[in-house]
Amino acid sequence: MGLIFIRTIIVFIATLVVMRLMGKRQIGEMQPYELVITLIIADLACIPMADNSIPLLYGLVAILTVYLLHQIICLLDLNFAKAKAVVSGIPSIVLNKNGIDDAELKKNNLDVSDLIESLRVEGYFSLDAVQYALYEAEGTFSALPKPDYDKMQTSLPVILIDEGKFDEKNIAYTQKDKAYYLDVLKKLGCKNIKKVLVMTVDGNGKVYFQQKGEKYKTLSLSWERTLW
Repeated sequence: MGLIFIRTIIVFIATLVVMRLMGKRQIGEMQPYELVITLIIADLACIPMADNSIPLLYGLVAILTVYLLHQIICLLDLNFAKAKAVVSGIPSIVLNKNGIDDAELKKNNLDVSDLIESLRVEGYFSLDAVQYALYEAEGTFSALPKPDYDKMQTSLPVILIDEGKFDEKNIAYTQKDKAYYLDVLKKLGCKNIKKVLVMTVDGNGKVYFQQKGEKYKTLSLSWERTLW
């Protein structure tokens, strides 16, 4: 019991020293390789702490080896742009002045609803209220709003069409039917719903519409009153 206690203290101190040497970013937003290293160190630290049959030195050498690999990758990351792009990735601009970039979303295994959720977390509820939006290499989300974005989102938009499919629940919420919105699609020049990337509408009747591979459009529906 006493031996396990001492081994645990030694491994804990060694792991703490290595994590501190790796820098502040290691305990903040991590790059993919940093997350892998953190998981590996956690696993390596557990084994020699509890298993007396494994020499303590083996565990310490393994942890220090991972630290050495971390330092090598950091050097490549700081000095070679191509290596940094391969190891850490690059930011992905998923929304620009033309609208949503569906190809970039798919590269990151994301869809339109994921983007809309990320925008809402940042306080942007209307897709047309943002000039640019991107996911950083480590996965954090950033958005650049338009100067008058607060005037463009006075009511909460709901998704009517997502990736070529109607959202029946949201359609019912708007107190309209599918035929009504099919007529709206015709006015927007859309003949095939399967080509629609996204279509939203807010309580004031403002429609955000975008077909795959095309620039977005907005339209104001003539509603008698604000629905929500």
